[in-house]
Amino acid sequence: MYSAAAEPRVRTLQDDEAFVRLQNVSKRYHAGEGTVTGLDGITTTFARGTFSVVVGKSGAGKSTLINMMSGVDNLTEGELWINGTPVHALSEDARARWRGRSVGIVYQSFELLGQISILDNVLLPMDFCGVIPMRDRRDRALHLLDQMEIADHAAKLPGMISGGQQQRVAIARALANHPELILADEPTGNLDSTTSEVIYNVFDELVKQGQTVIMVTHDRSLAARGSCVLELMDGCIVHEHRRGVRA
Repeated sequence: MYSAAAEPRVRTLQDDEAFVRLQNVSKRYHAGEGTVTGLDGITTTFARGTFSVVVGKSGAGKSTLINMMSGVDNLTEGELWINGTPVHALSEDARARWRGRSVGIVYQSFELLGQISILDNVLLPMDFCGVIPMRDRRDRALHLLDQMEIADHAAKLPGMISGGQQQRVAIARALANHPELILADEPTGNLDSTTSEVIYNVFDELVKQGQTVIMVTHDRSLAARGSCVLELMDGCIVHEHRRGVRA
């Protein structure tokens, strides 16, 4: 867990509380002379070691929620706790350091660097954060690519492999620094249904190994299989379903 020793002194969550907890979280953006509400008083929890899914129409606030939980953007109001870390209380620099160590993010468009090899794409977050000893980085990157069944393509550029394979690389990269949490923003949005199923199964296997995954999707068939399903509309939670999970 990221240490916030240089940050404001705040209370800590008890061990039996939720792995991810949002309390009255709101996000508002200035637009011209007015404001746009991205999230409006979100209060919810996500349990450790579960596969949670967030659904909703375009503009419902799904990506905004991911940006809040990843620390990419700051809250306007409320509190966000992840594994005992008060993300809402961290400075921008501290939040960036925490994100690099604690969160892996998978995007719809893969966000791989096309001019470097697949292997180097997975090595990049290790080099930025310095969590993994230098002598271990290449072996770890190859291990992750092997786990994603893509190691045979390690020397290729991303543009030389399929979209489904690129998403596997993106997942391997997200796992590079042993993150506490994986956030996936429409990871199957650019993939066909068969490949989407494969990517879902990759996330499902990670959860079985103890990883915590929160995924945004438009695919209701995938969403229905999450242990927690959260539906957003206009920045608010309109439906929440849990399969016997105590957060």
